[in-house]
Amino acid sequence: MHNAASVSASLGSIGLLRLFGVSWTWSLAAGLGVYLGTRSWKYFYVAARTARRDLNGLYVLLRVKLALWRYMRSGTNIPSIFAQTAKRHPNKPALIYEATGETWTFAQLDELSNAVAHWARGQGWVSGDVVAVFMESRPLQVALWLGLAKVGVEAALINFNLRHDSLLHCVGVSGSRAIVFGAELADAMSEVSSSITQSMVRFCTGDLSAEHMASLAALPLDPILASASRHPTSPCVPPKGMNDRLFYIYTSGTTGLPKAAIVVHSRYYRIAAFGYFAFRMRSDDIIYDCLPLYHSAGNIMGVGQCLIHGLTVVVKKKFSASRFWEDCIKYNCTVVQYIGEICRYLLSQPVVWEAFTERFRVAQIGEFYGATECNCSIANMDGKVGACGFNSRILPNVYPIRLVRVDEDSMELIRDSRGLCVPCRPGEPGLLVGRINQQDPLRRFDGYANQDATRKKIAHNVFKQNDSAYLSGYVEGKAGMAAIADATGSFDCNGFLQKVQRALPPYARPVFLRISPNVDTTGTFKIQKTRLQREGYDPRLTTDQIYFLNTRSARYEAIDEELYNAIAEGRMSL
Repeated sequence: MHNAASVSASLGSIGLLRLFGVSWTWSLAAGLGVYLGTRSWKYFYVAARTARRDLNGLYVLLRVKLALWRYMRSGTNIPSIFAQTAKRHPNKPALIYEATGETWTFAQLDELSNAVAHWARGQGWVSGDVVAVFMESRPLQVALWLGLAKVGVEAALINFNLRHDSLLHCVGVSGSRAIVFGAELADAMSEVSSSITQSMVRFCTGDLSAEHMASLAALPLDPILASASRHPTSPCVPPKGMNDRLFYIYTSGTTGLPKAAIVVHSRYYRIAAFGYFAFRMRSDDIIYDCLPLYHSAGNIMGVGQCLIHGLTVVVKKKFSASRFWEDCIKYNCTVVQYIGEICRYLLSQPVVWEAFTERFRVAQIGEFYGATECNCSIANMDGKVGACGFNSRILPNVYPIRLVRVDEDSMELIRDSRGLCVPCRPGEPGLLVGRINQQDPLRRFDGYANQDATRKKIAHNVFKQNDSAYLSGYVEGKAGMAAIADATGSFDCNGFLQKVQRALPPYARPVFLRISPNVDTTGTFKIQKTRLQREGYDPRLTTDQIYFLNTRSARYEAIDEELYNAIAEGRMSL
């Protein structure tokens, strides 16, 4: 630890001196003096290899932190930052809706969000109230949550794939006083309409017959907004600052019901700003955003570049691999936003990075890892192939995150003799954690609307005694398998699929089923998941019957060796 502290102090002094305009010569001399004064050369090789990357990361970190500090001191929030952006670029395209070709300038987006704010205030909603927004991606969705935020009302951005119980849960857990839904989701609303409390006001946007709207007890929103004032509203009371709630974004719900993650104004700024500075975007860039606006990737990392930095964003209703490049060319896009799976869809092969950049002549790829609510986001700023981020070995305390060891069976944290978590060695898999500091906007954890869910994501005595840390707990990009105990042999795959299709969005439905006469448990009655994970869907490793969800035929099919090989070789798509 003494060696790490020595190099950290040395490079930290270099970075700070350069930040304040001191020449490289004097900065390096000062850094070397600090280093020699601590009598350690053990980390010199590591420092030489990673100093440029880490100092660049430090520069981005300090730039975002200083901006947040200024905004917090001045009482600024996201709507007021957008107001400054719109004032600088009133006639510049802000959002382009790919489905219709419609272009919204910054002035038009500002005016429509003002109309939303007047409508919200006319409903009697006050600062801290919540309104659910349930629609497919479109610029209006941005105007809605932005306009609500102007009067302190918080939007709950509902995943448009949800149905039945999951949909009702998300509306209910947010405590929404009203819901705005798109006409394209009227059928989904019809399925839950009788279960939604009558006190919840309902508004519909889009083309829907008067009879259908009446059956849903909904009011048409479009004419209301068309007649509302376009002038700014008076400030909300009490005023909202950077650490107050902006809106809710839900977790995916692949391992249970979705949780409503709290997004405060500083978190929105931080996510967007890190992307902008870390990946060297420019104000004249045009972003192709084909990710859903109910999630942070599309709505913060994507649309946030428009609201905060004045970039033009092309909003895609739904991702289409066949139209992807055609859209990018049509709108002169210079930046495309993606999740890892999108590259595989475009390239149709599992190993993507180098092949993707070569085939499509991509000049720069910037990848990052993070969750909407996490305080331990990481980013690949130097184009290291295959990396989604880094943890500084020479400046570890500037951004205190760590990979720690966990028990693979129970996923419980492994602790040393002092009761602290055990750090992973380089190259060793583990759980990413971030030390919590509620006074620091980069390290705070705001949690979820449900306090029990919040407590489950916090561990104590992680880095040192009496501290607290956020537990990431994420598993990415794997097809789910449900292991089902069926002692009688009467399990009905078709009936199961019908119920799953009604209750779960496509991404949450199990791709594989494993039917066993019983489920093996440990001595403490916990399911032995490790063996099931190791055996996977290979029929040669078990006598249990394994089924595969064939989406083309819309049914579960028993896996034999031929089908197993087709899946393993990529001839059968998941």
